[in-house]
Amino acid sequence: MRAVEHDLTQIKRGCEELLIEAELIEKLKSGRPLRIKAGFDPTAPDLHLGHTVLINKLRHFQDLGHHVLFLIGDFTGMIGDPTGKNVTRPPLSREQILENAKTYQEQVFKILDPEKTEVCFNSTWFDPFGASGMIRLAALHTVARMLERDDFAKRYRSGQPIAIHELLYPLCQGYDSVAMKADVELGGTDQKFNLLVGRELQKHFGQAPQCILTMPLLEGLDGVNKMSKSLGNYVGINEPASEMFGKLMSISDALMWRYFELLSFRASDAIEALKGRVAGGGNPRDAKVLLAQEIVERFHGRAAAGQALADFDARFRHGAIPDDIAELCLPASGLSLGVAQVLKQSGLTASTSEALRMIDQGGVKVDGCRVDDKQLVLLRGHSYVLQVGKRKFARVSIA
Repeated sequence: MRAVEHDLTQIKRGCEELLIEAELIEKLKSGRPLRIKAGFDPTAPDLHLGHTVLINKLRHFQDLGHHVLFLIGDFTGMIGDPTGKNVTRPPLSREQILENAKTYQEQVFKILDPEKTEVCFNSTWFDPFGASGMIRLAALHTVARMLERDDFAKRYRSGQPIAIHELLYPLCQGYDSVAMKADVELGGTDQKFNLLVGRELQKHFGQAPQCILTMPLLEGLDGVNKMSKSLGNYVGINEPASEMFGKLMSISDALMWRYFELLSFRASDAIEALKGRVAGGGNPRDAKVLLAQEIVERFHGRAAAGQALADFDARFRHGAIPDDIAELCLPASGLSLGVAQVLKQSGLTASTSEALRMIDQGGVKVDGCRVDDKQLVLLRGHSYVLQVGKRKFARVSIA
């Protein structure tokens, strides 16, 4: 029983909700490796740290001896997950889905142990399903029950259209659990309805219902909104090591502990010890360095993590940036400002066109990292060191 209690503590670390804990305890008592499912629709080619919250939890299960089923929704991805959306999401083609799926597999094995991971594609069982199979599946749920889902209910009340195929998505995700005989399914907090559908369908098909573990949605670098590429507050796991390191060092001290809880593989007591040292007067920067190094090492290796730290120190601790640079604050009407606009308003370039030209020439840096993306946005509530050419510097706060 002590081993079960230890495992349960590890499993619950950072999780939002566990349904149903008593059932999971009984499954753990059986001593057999549990089948742990998490599904991902490859709707974009690159993953960011927000996506890895679930993947990290899968790794925790692997470390406890369980079998991970990493489901790539190549069939459901063509439907388009409506979760959290207030409009119908355009479906992707099979070709787009498969191309994105290749990069998903390359990226997740930087975290998961490939020897303990079974990669599944739900087209395996849905392609042969046919129209009659889909109709039989649809007959197992009611429209009234579907409208209990918060985002569907809001859209229905406001008169926004809900396409019929969107109602099939929770059923398809639920049937995945039947086909995979899942013992536990992981998902974000916004996935709870779909995960519960899986439990109900398993009961209908005579299987023991899966337990559900929901994980929180990770806040982005702004500490307010969930991490998202569209908001520009993300850390991509394929970003260069120095860029990843610099972004992680830019987070607030409060957000740092949230990242430790959801992204770090350090033991909980080790994190508590770090908190104690900081609370006792230690420099939070030192703890942040440990976090940044751990995450960069995970995706780029130890040597790259060490070099990223050395580069960061050279820029910010050893005088690579002048001490007397101009400091100014720029207002943002929204959540961010485009980098070219910031360069113009700060006086580092005479115009946005000059700013864009300097980016093309590789002459612009933000926090010591060269800017290659002309669409880069700088987030409100953050401060940045901007450099144009060799001699123009400014420290700019976006308010």
